[in-house]
Amino acid sequence: MSSFNHCIKFELDIKDENIVFKDYFYKSIKLQKHKIYEAELIQPACPFCGSLDLLHNGHLITNIHYPTANASLPVIIRLAKQRVKCRDCDHWSMAQSELVNKYCSISNASKLKALSALTEDRSMTSIARENNVSINTVQRVLGNCSHRFIDSCEYLPAHLAFDEFKGVDRQLHFICLDSDNHQIVQILRTRYKKTLLKSPWKLYLKRFDELEKVHPRYNWHYKDCLTQAQVVTEGINTSTALENSYNLMQSFIQAVETGNTHELKSLINCQDQIGTLMHKTLLTFEHNLTAVLNGAALPYSNGSLEGFNRKIKQIERTAFGYSNFTNLLTRIRLEEDLYKEKEPNSLLMAA
Repeated sequence: MSSFNHCIKFELDIKDENIVFKDYFYKSIKLQKHKIYEAELIQPACPFCGSLDLLHNGHLITNIHYPTANASLPVIIRLAKQRVKCRDCDHWSMAQSELVNKYCSISNASKLKALSALTEDRSMTSIARENNVSINTVQRVLGNCSHRFIDSCEYLPAHLAFDEFKGVDRQLHFICLDSDNHQIVQILRTRYKKTLLKSPWKLYLKRFDELEKVHPRYNWHYKDCLTQAQVVTEGINTSTALENSYNLMQSFIQAVETGNTHELKSLINCQDQIGTLMHKTLLTFEHNLTAVLNGAALPYSNGSLEGFNRKIKQIERTAFGYSNFTNLLTRIRLEEDLYKEKEPNSLLMAA
């Protein structure tokens, strides 16, 4: 019996000395052939006081799903757990093993194998089929380790790359990673500004005169109550290049609003220490100097075209997209205000 027990333990890679295998047989369960191992889990001592004086009172039979190399032949260990009473402390207890958690019928080895498969690009259905467990079991294994990745991020790397991706219910989620080591920093449920790590970004784009300077509000980034002006000041004080870039942008906003082309020329030729991206922007303005000055001096803007592009997107969304460009073009022109003023009959007659 001892050699038989050791052979089965070696085959199943089970090292618990309190488990003793007695027999195995084959049985058809739900029209599928299973290999059944019969084993007993012994309770050697009282878990409360450590006494060896135990009163045995039957067994609790548990059918444990165990992984196997052959997915077409599932393995079940019919484990008989000893139920005992300690004569010294009068406590009742039941034998437990690292083979399976308490009140569970899925072995820890099966869970570890499923967790290892979840690191690969595979579906939960194929993982469940390979390990002879249900899809709900695979989902529970996935859910048990989810708490490791929901922790809030208390710091940001020096160089951050961020983007959005389509996920649950076709919603867009936010993801960012460290550009140096390519490690994920955080994944957020939504991409809205209030949720993102970059939530104060809009304050830097406003005119400094329009920022709140009287009533402070709690800012969870700084863990303190600050006004909008204080938040911006704290940010730009961290870098000389950032401060110069911010002041240059504020001067640009004022020059564009007043149409001061002479001031714009001097700002474009600014020699202060600024960021790399701001320097590229100035080079672009210098390359298109005539267009930039005309845009500041003349009352025209691109707002009307942006509004019409929004109308085109709505047309495509309503029709769930177009596969024919001519049909899309015709639909856009039909909804254009110019054609809405005409009688529908005149358009039909022209056709």
